Amino acid sequence: MSTTMIVIGIVALLAIWLIALYNRLVGMRNMVKNAWSQIDIQLQRRYDLIPNLIETVKGYMTYEKGTLEAVINARNQASAARKAIEQSGGPTEGSLKELIAAESTLKGSLGNLFALAENYPQLKASEPMQRLQEELSSTENKIAFSRQGYNDQAMLYNTAQQTFPAVLVAGVFGHHPADLYQVTDAEARKAVKVAF
Repeated sequence: MSTTMIVIGIVALLAIWLIALYNRLVGMRNMVKNAWSQIDIQLQRRYDLIPNLIETVKGYMTYEKGTLEAVINARNQASAARKAIEQSGGPTEGSLKELIAAESTLKGSLGNLFALAENYPQLKASEPMQRLQEELSSTENKIAFSRQGYNDQAMLYNTAQQTFPAVLVAGVFGHHPADLYQVTDAEARKAVKVAF
């Protein structure tokens, strides 16, 4: 009878340990999802500001139609890449790379727009342009902080999965490493100049 109690006790402890491990990994996966949603919110904010920027600039930059169209197209591509991630339930390696590439293109086209805007003193001095510049700058900072928070949570989640004893059961419970938000393109690493 005592051997049976010992076996039941060991099985119960093992079950409690597995439940605790599972709950810990689920909690960490949800923190990664939350961190991603913070990036998502800031990206959407940026995408919403760009049409206002285009409308503000359009009246001044009548000869720069190609630059304005490039910004609009880049915004649409980045927005589509973000929506693809949202529809798939979160970032994957491929979808994250697409978003990073689209964001790189968007930053480049915005940089070109701001560089051309330097040639229009009335545009630089206009209140709507200054307000949009400030909002875009603030949004860029929020995006950077959100990316850092996401990567921190993804690293904690990945580490929890890869340490012993969780490494023995994480895959069985459907936990896979979260992809980090990494910019590999040297041009994309440059900050967008939004100052006038």
